This record gives sequence, C-alpha cells and structure tokens, in this order.
Amino acid sequence: MDTTTDDVTLAPAHGERGAYLALDGITVSFPGVRALDGVSLAVRAGEVHGLMGENGAGKSTLLKVLSGVNKPQAGTLKLDGVEQRFATTREAIAAGIAIIYQELHLVPELTVAENLMLGQLPNRAGVLDERALVKRAMAELERLGERIDPRTPVKNLSIGQRQMIEIGKALMRDARVIAFDEPTSSLSARETKQLFRIIDALRADGRAIIYVTHRMDEVYELCDRVTVFRDGRRIETFDSVAGLSRDRLIACMVGRSIADVYGYRSREAGDVMIEAKGLLGPGLSEPVSFSARRGEIVGFFGLVGAGRSELMKLLYGATKASEGQVELKGKRVSFSSPRDAVRAGIALCPEDRKQEGIVAIASVADNLNISARRHFSPARFLLDARRERALAQEYIAKLAIKTRSGETAIGTLSGGNQQKVILSRWLAERIDVFLMDEPTRGIDVGARAEIYNLLYELAEAGRTVILVSSDLAEVIGVSDRIIVMKEGRIAGALPKAQATPDELIKLALPR
Repeated sequence: MDTTTDDVTLAPAHGERGAYLALDGITVSFPGVRALDGVSLAVRAGEVHGLMGENGAGKSTLLKVLSGVNKPQAGTLKLDGVEQRFATTREAIAAGIAIIYQELHLVPELTVAENLMLGQLPNRAGVLDERALVKRAMAELERLGERIDPRTPVKNLSIGQRQMIEIGKALMRDARVIAFDEPTSSLSARETKQLFRIIDALRADGRAIIYVTHRMDEVYELCDRVTVFRDGRRIETFDSVAGLSRDRLIACMVGRSIADVYGYRSREAGDVMIEAKGLLGPGLSEPVSFSARRGEIVGFFGLVGAGRSELMKLLYGATKASEGQVELKGKRVSFSSPRDAVRAGIALCPEDRKQEGIVAIASVADNLNISARRHFSPARFLLDARRERALAQEYIAKLAIKTRSGETAIGTLSGGNQQKVILSRWLAERIDVFLMDEPTRGIDVGARAEIYNLLYELAEAGRTVILVSSDLAEVIGVSDRIIVMKEGRIAGALPKAQATPDELIKLALPR
C-alpha cells in the first residue's frame, strides 16, 4: 500500500525485472538521524538514471552504500541478480562499481598519471613501469579530451581539470556500475560536452549509470529515467523525462512549489562601496577596473580560467597585487592577508569550500565562530563557550542548517549545508562586501532559493554582493549588473535588462 507525504505519493519498495543494479529496502541510520529509510532503486544496464533531491535527502549516503563505505542495517543490494555485501571499498571496486564523488579524492603531490592509476600502477618485478604508466595515462587523457602532460602534479591543475582526472580514474577501472555525483559542478562548457559524450558511449556499451545532479537541464538532456529522494526516502521514479514538467520535478524534490527559484527583487543602489582601479596580479592578463555600489548584486561571468576567482582573491588579500589599488567606501585599502580584509569588512566564500572554506574535522560551531569569536572572547587565549553555542544555535536555526548539533563535524554535512555554515560565519561578522565565488555549486534547488533570498536581504540592508557564477541562468537571474571576464581581463559589462545568454556568451568566448 502506498503512503503519501506532502501530497506526493511514495513509491512502493520493490525490485525491477531486468535491472542490473537492484537495491531493495536499504536502511542506514546514524545517531539521531535515519539517512535512508527503506529505499529501493533499480538501474538497468545501458541507461543513465538520474538521481535528484535536496541536500541531505540521502543521495550521498546511497552512493556510499554502493561503494562499501556505509553498511546498511537492512535491505539488499544485487548486481546482475546476485546479492552483494561489501565489507570494504576494495570489494565494491572489485565487483565493478565506481563512484565519482563531487568532493575530489586525489593526491595533490602525485602526478596526473599516478592519480589516474592509483592502486593499479603498472610494474615490472615490483618496480614502477613509468613508460607504461605514462602511455596508459595519455590514452585516458585523450579519451577525456584533456590536453594535460601526465607528468604534471595534480596540485598544479584547475578544479575543472582535477574533476576530469577524478572521472578518468574511475573509468580506467572498467566498472559496470558508474555513479556520477554532481560531475559538472566544476567543469567548463567544453569539458561538460566531452563528459556527456563519454557517458553516451558508456550507455551504448551497456553500463548502468547513476547521475546525481541539481541541474535540471542536464537531467532532460542526458537521463533516461529519474528518481527523486526526499528526507531519506525514495519519493518517485519517473520512467521517462519526456513530458515531465519542471514544476512537477521541483515539487517532488522539495515538497512544495517553487515558481521562480531566483525570485529577483529590484532595489535602489547607493554610493560606490568598493572599487578596483587598474588591479593586476596572478591570474590577470590586463589591469582590471570596476566598482560595485551599496545595495547592488554584481555578477561576474566567464569561462573556466577567465580570472574571476583570481580577482576575488586579490580583493580579499589572499594574493598580492602587482599593480593598482582597491578603494573601500572611498578610501584606499591595502591588505597583507585575508584577516586584514575581514577586519575592513570584506569576506570571501571560496569556490573550493572543502579546501579553502572549512576545517573539515572541526565542528559546525567552531567553523561558524572561527572569525567572530574575537569580538566576544574575554582574553586572547580564552573562549566564551556560552556565547559561541548561542551564536551557532542562532544561525543553525536561521539558515535551516541540517545538522544533529553544533558539535557535529562539518565534514560530515552535505555540501549545501557546509555552504550555509560558511555564509553564517560572515553573517555573524561585520561585513560590508560579500565576495561569493560559486556559492550554489552542488546545492539543490530548494537551498538555492534560500541562498538567493539571503543575498537579496544583504543587498536590501545596504551590503554589496559580488557573485561569481558559471551558471548563466543564475548570474542573469540574480544579478543587477553583470561583468564578463575573458582570458584574465574584463571583456564587457551589461545591465540586467541587456544581459541575455547570447550576449554574455559572445563576450566570454575567446576570439
């Protein structure tokens, strides 16, 4: 018998004839949280099966069950009709399962070739066969469409290139079940097209593919079927995306209708808050000049490598400018470190939140308080635990952060909830300029709407928001004005009324 929640019918738990991968009644519980509640999912050989849901819906937990990281308390997992129980990730890999996580698992100090073949390095009598290693790596890089020297250390690559190496690493294991977790969140348009070609080839070869994404355009372009998760349960599986409305899909995901995810609200801009004059530094090819006003949301758009993130780091004092200056509220400022920028009223939410935005092993409360605690610590080496707990509880409630408590390690939270903690950190500070570098990367549609609303509230309170985004619809939907960067310089700027996708792409594309 079916049950219902929020007027959405919950799909009955059962297997599916002809499925290569079949999960039935999978339940995973952690202290105080049921991450998966009797979930069933069937994926056929030769199909791309989309998996959607808000952050915390259980998608990542399901992938960890597949990979042998999480052990279910109930339920079965079958591959080609044979029940499997994985005690380790090695057993899952040996069974033909590959998981490509959104958060990368590469060794920065090793080369591209070594990362691609980690765990299966070619050798002769126990000695690394470097020639064979490089040859096989070059063949995989060619399949990925990446022109990278396989001897390059991974730490020297862009985030998009690292994501492609992570994908290549999984593909080289010749898996029969491949799960992609937000694979395009860091990829350029060219890399995304190449990835889709690879997935099409894998589908034609009869692989069973799970594709986790928050981007609806990708679901409609790539997926054969789509399953929606919410609150640890499978809500519904749609046997075809053809004719499936976006409104229906969104309502299934969030349990409510979101008519306009961007919800743009216009406002009057005030005086110039921040201005860059002839700024030049790492990642920029020409001096950059622009300004942003009080109450304004200024979008920065461009392709991967355009210099947007590098410009944000210059404004934030994370890298040093070789030329030019920055003015804040009409006064010249110079930052020797991000600490100086924060104290002056500028904060950055970085693109790579895992490496640059959080201390993964520390608690939610510690990550949230890490900057603001200096305002209420009674002495340099003493902490006011009571005030820190109160501040953490306030923002956990205000931003609806899904966590068991403020003491939970932030590394265990979903990407969207980690982003909310980073935002809370700066909301608890005295910040005038918010530099938001890909703030909704890997975040579901419901959480995106909440973050957009927060950005509007900041602007309406007289703060300045600079939004860096590779998502055309997002940068157009949220920004009052859009600046386009190309090859380390500003290629042009357009007001909202003139910022069409065609015009922005024309400015962004190399000649």
